Amino acid sequence: MSAGIWSRSTPRARTAALVVFAALAVAGPLVERYALSILILILFFAYVGQAWNIMMGFCGQLSLGHALYVGLGAYTSAALYQHFGVWPWFGMIAAVAVCVLAATIIGWLAFRFSISGTYFALLTIAFAEFTRIGFDHFDWVGGSGGFFLTVVQQGEIDLLNLRGHPLIFFYLILALAAAAFVLSAVIRGSRLGFYFRAIRDNEDAARACGVNSLRYKLYAVQISAALTALGGVFHAFYYNNLFPEQIFNMSGSIEIILAPIIGGVGTLFGPVLGAALLTLLSEAVTEGLNYFGLELPGLKQIFYGVLLGLSIAFMPHGVWPPLARRLGFAAGASDDPRGESTRRDDAARDGKRRDDAPRDAAMRDGERRDDA
Repeated sequence: MSAGIWSRSTPRARTAALVVFAALAVAGPLVERYALSILILILFFAYVGQAWNIMMGFCGQLSLGHALYVGLGAYTSAALYQHFGVWPWFGMIAAVAVCVLAATIIGWLAFRFSISGTYFALLTIAFAEFTRIGFDHFDWVGGSGGFFLTVVQQGEIDLLNLRGHPLIFFYLILALAAAAFVLSAVIRGSRLGFYFRAIRDNEDAARACGVNSLRYKLYAVQISAALTALGGVFHAFYYNNLFPEQIFNMSGSIEIILAPIIGGVGTLFGPVLGAALLTLLSEAVTEGLNYFGLELPGLKQIFYGVLLGLSIAFMPHGVWPPLARRLGFAAGASDDPRGESTRRDDAARDGKRRDDAPRDAAMRDGERRDDA
């Protein structure tokens, strides 16, 4: 982690981050298989949520089709492995290249012609849907019937081919989640991060100050796509099967963005907290239904919708910012999604109210005397 971000956080926050990481690293071999799968799911959504957060939370570019990069990364690495025997570690490089190319095309088309906001979000959905339809008819990777990787005994450990025991995938996704957190922190405290936030807060003002908004918005989209591609590689080799209808589906994109939205868009810890809350609550609901023998299709989507609505209504900036203040963690730039300019405006308004208070009180006293 960059020295600036690390030094600006409180000792309590630094200790908590290290304790959580160490606890997860130790817990992997100790928990049972079901609990391990839950931890893997939490870390996966924390990772892809952090990748999306760089694009939206830092730079303000809303993508609702991020499943596109998960799918492209997954299919690229899986096809190279299954058809040509390419190790997934090299397949990751190809997956990142494919996703960065796709992000560059989408970003250039959008930003070159000033497509932003809701229209940019719709463009990302459109590209994800086009790709889903294309892969439905792409027989080389199984088409709509699915693409399957060779499965080996889970007791084996083959690091080169990412085959074997779930602990391999647990430590892989833990490393990816930690690396994404550190990278986000470094970007947040760098010049690149300041340019991102300037574009997010006021793009016209940023351009007036000399920031090349097209270039830096492209950087944000490319970085986010590259990180998400690695999540796609993990998805392919962990689940061993790929179906276009599932991996490119709109619901996949929604699951990616829910963690940072619930946790806190634009914060570092928000995607991690949001992923933990969503996954644990979702699993609790599923287990509760199984216990009572109930089957309610679509309940998971309804549950996500209710959580999102409650979060927007009562904690519009996410769960993490108020929790961080209560716990005494850093509540600076890295934990306040509103931005520095908004906080300065709030401080100015508070100061103005304090300055005007004596004058307002004197006017009210004068009015009362006149009325008397």
